[in-house]
Amino acid sequence: MNIDHLEAFMYVVHLKSVHKASKALFLSQPTVTARIKTLERELSTNLFIRQGKNLILTSQGKEFIPYAQQILKTLREGKLQLKQQTAQNEIVIGSNVITSQYFIPHAITLWKRAHPQLRFKLTATTNDDLITKLLNHQVDFAFMRLMGNEGIHQEALLDNSVRLIVYPDHPFLKHQKVTVKELAKESLVFFECGAFDWDLIYKLFEVEGIEPNIDFKVDYLEVAKSLIKHKQSIGFLPYLCVKEELEKGELFEIDTTHLLQIKQHIYLSYIEQDAVSLLKDSIKESVQQFNQLD
Repeated sequence: MNIDHLEAFMYVVHLKSVHKASKALFLSQPTVTARIKTLERELSTNLFIRQGKNLILTSQGKEFIPYAQQILKTLREGKLQLKQQTAQNEIVIGSNVITSQYFIPHAITLWKRAHPQLRFKLTATTNDDLITKLLNHQVDFAFMRLMGNEGIHQEALLDNSVRLIVYPDHPFLKHQKVTVKELAKESLVFFECGAFDWDLIYKLFEVEGIEPNIDFKVDYLEVAKSLIKHKQSIGFLPYLCVKEELEKGELFEIDTTHLLQIKQHIYLSYIEQDAVSLLKDSIKESVQQFNQLD
């Protein structure tokens, strides 16, 4: 039985799509399909049935999953053992851009202090790309938003809720509750990078039939923060990027929970427990210390 065929099967199971599996495996769709069909011939059964554009696991396919997982797990464990024997001791960490910029620099120094024998490699990329890297075992674990992908374990670590941020002395600081009409009159900066559900903010104005005054659209958080600091605008920003400024009193948060709430977390994400077991305690400690920073 060919390992490549088992991998193709598990990727299609995880991603529920031959197209997505082929992209993750850097193969053509016909190649992935051929590997699945070859595996089905070897097992003398159908693993999938097609309903329209969707692939549905058969009962035999569902029964085969744990066996395929065990074979691939054994192979990975063998590779890990060889890696340890060659004294690589390198931990590869994936992270979305926001977490890599505002949390990782603090945390990685603590991890190194606790594990001086380890070397760390960090790759910062999009949440979608992190899924591919996890499935390809190109990273040991990743920090990312909730993706709801089968086979990837995710544990909430960091609060990264989106909040309305203003500069010191802004009139909103004297308001008990800000209205949508008042918000629409302000110069707004929108940070847009595809990582958050900004449709909720747009919907806030749409429901009231009001056009927001969006003077700036940026895809870099530091630019958005700078515009607010220089009193050019106010805006909704993720908590991680403004945590330090809020604690120092350089920026302020306006309560908008009566208007909308965009709750988000950064999740520790991994395929196998072994990938994070060595650093699990250090990761939790770094999150606790990060949350206590002032």
